[in-house]
Amino acid sequence: MNNNHLKQCDKLVPASYIKQAEQSCTSINNLISHLLEHKKIPEDPWRSDIIEALLSSLSQMDSNNFLSSCGAGEREGRIFSELVASRNYRLAHGVGRSGDVTAVQPKAVGSSILNQLCTRIVLDIIRQVGAETATSCIIVPMATGMTLLLCFLTLRTSRPKAKYIIWPRIDQKSCFKSMISAGFEPVVIENKLKGDELRTDLEMIKEKVKHLGSENVLCIHSTTSCFAPRVPDRLEEIAKICKENDIPHIVNNAYGLQSSKCMHLLQQAARLGRVDAFVQSCDKNLLVPVGGAIVASFNKDGFIENVASTYAGRASASPAIDLLITSLQMGLSGLKQLLKQRKENYNYLRDEMCKLAEKHGEQLLATPHNPISMAMSLSTLAGMEKHVTEFGSMLFTRNVSGARVVPLDSKKTIGSYSFTGYGSHCDQYKCPYLTVAAAIGMNKDECQLLIKRIDKTFTEIKFKNNSAKNKIPSTITQSSQLNN
Repeated sequence: MNNNHLKQCDKLVPASYIKQAEQSCTSINNLISHLLEHKKIPEDPWRSDIIEALLSSLSQMDSNNFLSSCGAGEREGRIFSELVASRNYRLAHGVGRSGDVTAVQPKAVGSSILNQLCTRIVLDIIRQVGAETATSCIIVPMATGMTLLLCFLTLRTSRPKAKYIIWPRIDQKSCFKSMISAGFEPVVIENKLKGDELRTDLEMIKEKVKHLGSENVLCIHSTTSCFAPRVPDRLEEIAKICKENDIPHIVNNAYGLQSSKCMHLLQQAARLGRVDAFVQSCDKNLLVPVGGAIVASFNKDGFIENVASTYAGRASASPAIDLLITSLQMGLSGLKQLLKQRKENYNYLRDEMCKLAEKHGEQLLATPHNPISMAMSLSTLAGMEKHVTEFGSMLFTRNVSGARVVPLDSKKTIGSYSFTGYGSHCDQYKCPYLTVAAAIGMNKDECQLLIKRIDKTFTEIKFKNNSAKNKIPSTITQSSQLNN
C-alpha cells in the first residue's frame, strides 16, 4: 500500500495504528530504494516476504500482468499452469530481445529491471570476492561449457583466420566439448608434474604460439578451479604471453568465485597481462539450481557486449530470478560467512584426510596450489584396476556424491580426440587416487560424515581383498577331503 491508501484506511482503524503501519511500510520502501539506488548486494540479509513483495511489484510491470492486457502476438506471456506461474512469480517474458540477451523488452519492463539489477549485484559480488577491477558481466542462461562456447564464437568475428585454441589439459568434458562444438581445433598442452602437483607447461605454450602463428590462434583457454592433483594454471604468465602476442585469453573459472586464491590469480593476471573474459557457474558458486553462468571482464573494450549480442534470441529469466533472490536473502554478511566457513572446512577436511590416509597406508597428495580440491592416493589398491573402480562404486552406494576415484591408464575419446590416463589430467600419473572438495555450502558435519564413510569403505574393501586372497581354491579342498 502507498501513503494515499494508508490515509484512506484511517476511517477503518484508529489513526495511531495506521501511523505505526506507515512507518513499517516506509522502512521496507527505504530498503528497496537503497537497493535500486546503489545496485549492490545488501550488507544484511532480507526477509523472504520482502523479497517476494519486490518480485511481485516487478511482475506487475510486465504486460502479461496488466489489468487491461490485450495480447495479439504469439508470445504474450501466457501460462497454462497456475503452479508454473507461481513458481516463476508470473515473470513470463524472459530477458533480452532477439538481437541481444541484455536488451530491454518494452512489454517486459519488470523483467528487464530485474535482469539489469541482478547483473549489477552480481558484478558487485565479483568485486567483493577479489576481482576488484572487474568492469562488466552478463548472466547467461546456460551452464559453464555452453557459455565458454558462446565466448569462442564471439571471438571468431574479430579473428576470422584463427582455428586453434591453446588449452592446458584439464580432464573435464564440457570445457573440451565447448571448443570442438564451436568448430575450433584444441591444441592440448600436457601438464608438467612437479612434486605431486600437475602444473602449466609455459614453455610448451610459447612453443605452440610460435609454431602456429599468433594470428591463427583464437585464444588461450586457461583454467583456475580444478580437481587435484591438477592446480590452477599459471594465469599471470599466460596473461603475459597473451599480451605479448596479441592473443585473447578466456579463463574457465567454473567454481573459482568461492576461492580468494583463484580470484587473486585473475586480478593479478588482468593487471600484468591480458584477460578478455572469465566464466563461472552460478550453481557452484552461489548455491542456486543448475542452469546459469556469468561472463565477466576487466576490460572496457566491448567484449561482454559482443558476447551478449552473439546469443541468439531471448533467454530464460530463471537464473537471474534465482540469483537475485539468493543474493538478497544471503546478504554480503552471509556471503562472507559462507566463504570463511569454506576455508575453515578445507583446512579441517585436509587435516582429517591426512590422518585417514596415514591410517590406511596412503598419503594425502601435496597440492598446496589447489585451494578447493584435495587428493588421497589409492596405492594400496594399485595393480588391480577393478579394486580402484570398486572403491568408487562402494562410496557411491554409501551416498557419497562428488568424490572422484581416478584409476591409472583410463582412456576416453571425445569427438576425434583420444586421451590416456583420462581423469588424472595427464597420460600417466604416479598412482590412482581419490579426490574430494571443500566447496561453498558444505558444513563441518558433512566433512565428518565423509571421513567416516571413506574410512568404512577402506576397511570393507581391504577385508574383501584379504578374504579373496586367503580363500582356498575349491579343487584343492575337494582333493584334501578325498585323501582324508
